[in-house]
Amino acid sequence: MERGLGSDSVPPPGSFDKSKVLDVRPLRCLAPVFPSPQGFPSPQGFPSFYPPQGPPFVYAPPFGPYPPGFTAFYPFYVPPEYQRPPEQNPQTTGGATNQAGSSRKNSKCHDVGLEVEEESDIKGDSVRSVTEDGCSDNLKQAAQQLSHPTNTDAEATSSGVRQKGKSSYKRVKISEEVRLSLASSVDTESVGTIVMRFDALRRRICQVEDAKDPVSGVTRRADLRAGTIMMNNGFRTNIRKRVGAVPGVEIGDIFFFRMEMCLVGLHAPSMAGIDYTSLRFNEEEEPVAVSIVSSGGYEGDMDDGDVLIYSGQGGNINRKNKQVVDQKLERGNLALEKSLRRGNEVRVIRGMKDVGNPTGKVYIYDGLYKIQESWMDKGKSGGNVFKYKLIREPGQAAGFAIWKSIQVWKEGITSRRGLILPDLTSGVENLPVSLVNDVDDEKGPAYFSYFPGLKNAKPVNLGECSFGCNCKGVCSPGNQNCSCIKKNGGDIPYIANRVVVSCKPVIHECGPSCQCQPHCFNRASQSGLKVRLEVFKTKDRGWGLRSWDPIRAGGFICEFAGEVVEKIKIEEVNDELEDNDYTFDATCTVEQPADFNYIPELLGEEKEVDMNKEYKAPLPIIINAKNVGNVARFMNHGCSPNVFWLPVLHEHNDGSYLHIAFYAIKHIRPLTELLYDYGTSGNQHRTKKCLCGSSNCRDYFG
Repeated sequence: MERGLGSDSVPPPGSFDKSKVLDVRPLRCLAPVFPSPQGFPSPQGFPSFYPPQGPPFVYAPPFGPYPPGFTAFYPFYVPPEYQRPPEQNPQTTGGATNQAGSSRKNSKCHDVGLEVEEESDIKGDSVRSVTEDGCSDNLKQAAQQLSHPTNTDAEATSSGVRQKGKSSYKRVKISEEVRLSLASSVDTESVGTIVMRFDALRRRICQVEDAKDPVSGVTRRADLRAGTIMMNNGFRTNIRKRVGAVPGVEIGDIFFFRMEMCLVGLHAPSMAGIDYTSLRFNEEEEPVAVSIVSSGGYEGDMDDGDVLIYSGQGGNINRKNKQVVDQKLERGNLALEKSLRRGNEVRVIRGMKDVGNPTGKVYIYDGLYKIQESWMDKGKSGGNVFKYKLIREPGQAAGFAIWKSIQVWKEGITSRRGLILPDLTSGVENLPVSLVNDVDDEKGPAYFSYFPGLKNAKPVNLGECSFGCNCKGVCSPGNQNCSCIKKNGGDIPYIANRVVVSCKPVIHECGPSCQCQPHCFNRASQSGLKVRLEVFKTKDRGWGLRSWDPIRAGGFICEFAGEVVEKIKIEEVNDELEDNDYTFDATCTVEQPADFNYIPELLGEEKEVDMNKEYKAPLPIIINAKNVGNVARFMNHGCSPNVFWLPVLHEHNDGSYLHIAFYAIKHIRPLTELLYDYGTSGNQHRTKKCLCGSSNCRDYFG
């Protein structure tokens, strides 16, 4: 038996003295040992473990062909499976994700050009994606946390985030009629319907939240809430990721929220700039990029028409220790590098500043690009940054190029082709309205006097007392003491960016008799033009109206100005009005714009009665703009309109005055003709042949 430490006895010869302090290195400093890889024999005396030996150097061209077993290292080296961390090793068990960073429960890999059946990161499993500024993002978790800002007891699981608390935005039971109306048939109409329904829901959530008391430190993201509700109830399309074009999404389509792109399958990540998936090549899976968002978030991002220099994701400066962090060849960056080698097409979405919201962006789908080359550069912070040069595929429709042309016109660098007048309003409007003809030699429409309002208008008799509100400053949402809010059913009809929430029989706006300030957003239709409009010559329908700027759904465009025809004189001038192409007739029957209003059932609200019923102004009104009027007189009829009108009442001291205001039904891209439905009067003598060219054209109007 060995004597205890501290004994004064002398150990016998040949024994080990445990009292001595040995000069050894800690175990954690020793080089790790691994099982000897197949094909590399272990040295004598080490039958089981030995540091792996790398394969001998073999030269091969940068893009192949490669010898058997050769791993390409140009321009970036990808380690073999046994050297990869567990989360990047597809053979690792325990539910780990693959290289592409996506959980693929039911994935089927196909060749390039075919879509990949795959559960994306916004449908089921919890997937971390790297954002453009290097932050991590879990779409499902972020959306749930923003939907319930006070709930912090979410329990993360291997398959997602499970909420312990009760969620008010879970899957809800809706009528079969509503579900059928949102069936995704993967075409342009279904994509448009999804975006319209999302934005309608978002506007309503904004309206409800605006009416609540603000909670300090809580960021309300109505877009993420609306997106979560839509996805939880299956209202989305193009669910499977694919390489190439997305059915139903056209070049030049615009989106005001990334969540809109998620719902239609254009770009899945809610924050990350690179979307990618895995494809099978020669019995091996590789990540390839399917789309990127270029919004100027990284230094050095440049574009020159059909050429885009795109910076990779990640890197920058570590906020904790202020150290410079290099970008890594992983996730989206690795997918872009693989796409360079494979030559697959990548969808490009451009992000631009939103003229209607200084802090927001508008995203333009610019078509398909291919990556031509890549390299590593030094960023301003000192870290290494990946750079990728993308070239636009030829033969595609104009997308971002239109925006660049408009910017040149605004800056006055070059004149608009076919420009007749830079401002036909002669300064009457707060924004100039150009007059353009690039079709023929006509020098302009027949003479008229430009006037932005109504002439001969008289107060309408609503059978109730008319008085303004006593609000100080601006009308506050949720203030039930505001008389204007009461007249609107308890809500302000607009949200903070002056976008109308839903289609109502009539809107009560504040007027001269109200105490609130002129910048109150319940005066949205009274603040003049907010977008640059252009009167242009069409090919077969005379003069028309379009916008240089994008217009979001519900955005105010203009009101219809002119001379109000008194009711007693309508019969007298009826023959004259029949031949007048510049008349607005509110007595015509018009269908409510489909899909503009939100679905109350999705928010647990009661369904409105006859949501899709035909609506009319509270009193008949006809406005003659033949001799006096504004830009609205040039708006043509369309059987599939992108603009609708609402009767708006302004409160004056002597009563309520009726106006006709036009709003966008859906997001409208620049240089798209603005069309509204003239309606049907029931008078066969007043109908005219329709030339709108819509697939839903009814062949006549009026």
